Amino acid sequence: MPKKYVSNSTESNRMFKSDLLEALSKVHYTVPLFIFLPVIGYFSWKSLFEGDFSVATFAGYYLAGLFVWSFTEYFMHRFVFHFTPKGKLMERIHFIFHGVHHDYPNDAKRLVMPPSVSIPLATAFYFLFALFLGKYALGAFFAGFISGYLFYDMSHYALHHANFKSGFWKKLKKHHMLHHYSEADKGYGVSSDFWDKIFGSAFSDSKDHHHNLS
Repeated sequence: MPKKYVSNSTESNRMFKSDLLEALSKVHYTVPLFIFLPVIGYFSWKSLFEGDFSVATFAGYYLAGLFVWSFTEYFMHRFVFHFTPKGKLMERIHFIFHGVHHDYPNDAKRLVMPPSVSIPLATAFYFLFALFLGKYALGAFFAGFISGYLFYDMSHYALHHANFKSGFWKKLKKHHMLHHYSEADKGYGVSSDFWDKIFGSAFSDSKDHHHNLS
């Protein structure tokens, strides 16, 4: 794979001429917590209290939502964010969606999903799941799904900007850094490498174990 441009700058690269669009493309990493923790709380309450779900029933749907998120994260990163653009317009769309992150991986304001994208996406997924689940089962499932999304977003920021002592986090950081700096067509899982192993996009064991993660 040819070496692509990668900036180590922590500054944001301007993407839009419009000041409004430029502002909407940036977000502080804590913003998703303020938006989606209340969503998780509300839907959990709806299932447990209004729906009178037992803790076990709630946990089952919640864990199912987490599991479905983990697959969604992998699928979107591999097939949506890493689609091969054809033509100038598609190249521009690809850059806005994900290319900018690969060119400027340390840009702290473009490491979590901006609300201008995350809120419409979450809404679309909610109505999709509503086709298959009753409202209280949906509440528990959606709370798990959004919890998975938040863990992904917060993990993604941390993988780029935190230094870890834990073996689990060190391994996860190495996995993501190899995706950025070595083989962008592997290692699509961010919060887990589970689906990479299932679908054959994991890094080989012979990959340089001394890759610099600092």
